[in-house]
Amino acid sequence: MAFDYIQDALNARRQQHLLRRRVLVEEVSARSIRVQGSDYLNFASNDYLALGDLPLNELEARSGSHSSPLVTGYQRCHQVLEKQFCDLLGYQSAMLFPSGFSANISVLKALFAESNDGLIVQDKLNHASLIDGGLQANAAMQRFNHNNMSHLQARLTKSKARNKLVVSEGVFSMDGDCAPVGEIDALCRAHDAWFMLDDAHGFGVLGDGLGSALERKTRPDILVITFGKALASNGAVVLASTSVIELLLQGNRDYIYSTSISPMQCAITEQRLTQLLDANVQRQQLQRNITYFRERCAQSSLALMESQTPIQPLIVGDSESALQMQTDLREQGIWLSAIRPPTVAHNTARLRITLTAAHQERDIDTLVKALESCR
Repeated sequence: MAFDYIQDALNARRQQHLLRRRVLVEEVSARSIRVQGSDYLNFASNDYLALGDLPLNELEARSGSHSSPLVTGYQRCHQVLEKQFCDLLGYQSAMLFPSGFSANISVLKALFAESNDGLIVQDKLNHASLIDGGLQANAAMQRFNHNNMSHLQARLTKSKARNKLVVSEGVFSMDGDCAPVGEIDALCRAHDAWFMLDDAHGFGVLGDGLGSALERKTRPDILVITFGKALASNGAVVLASTSVIELLLQGNRDYIYSTSISPMQCAITEQRLTQLLDANVQRQQLQRNITYFRERCAQSSLALMESQTPIQPLIVGDSESALQMQTDLREQGIWLSAIRPPTVAHNTARLRITLTAAHQERDIDTLVKALESCR
């Protein structure tokens, strides 16, 4: 029978405790979540500054953009939002995308479409969208050990490629640690390479809100910011030189053949950007929550990974144990996610705990007590 492998594949994943399922969420905020009529403390949100809980001004924008950007879908609202990001972060030009995944994968493919001598060098822990983009690009791809500058330097030194691109995340989404952005940039300059940074989890949180690169006074050649994390919106923006954006306009199939993000979404993102830039109090509270959580975990001998960002992973090991801890925590009113292979390496299944500015010390105390009880 055709496609009879499908059920076998699903059964195998179920037996390995790797089967993924969606959860229907009834209500959600940066601090709480309701699922099947039960309320939980929410430690699985990427809305780090809790901007998603703030009201928006009345929106008069239309809900649809009608077409792709190169037909009739590029409107004044798109141009205005692109310019705001350019002015804010010091870039010449920008492109808006419906998602960060689309931006990452398509930029890497389009950038090398007309190059026959390219090399992409990626951090081993880069997001799937970056890895997929590199695999599909018309360029060789190599990976360097996570945040290992000696290994990166060796990759660049040995390469004879004319067009070299180093790609990293600013804050790594599963480990929560930060890339040495300044060191990567220096190595790129020394080896005539370009630097592309995905700052999905750094923008809004680091560098007084301007992100990983600005915190290190660095300007990558290509910067990708997604709107679905600290900005509490949807979509993404790619920032680069005018010539790079012009090239992407010619050959980025995801951009050319996708409907533009809606004017309403532009208006929402614009308001959220204003709130984010004013959110110094929230950033300070978020940092206090991170510090308090790590102190409480240390007191309880809970071994966290080395992270000073809102992403605080607790390594469990095998997938079955991680799922069991997730279940035990939910029975105690705590909602967070068990992350399993292939998202993370084999035998590094973990509880991915995310903190926000909306959490209170008593919420963190409740979480730590629950973690103690199920380890």
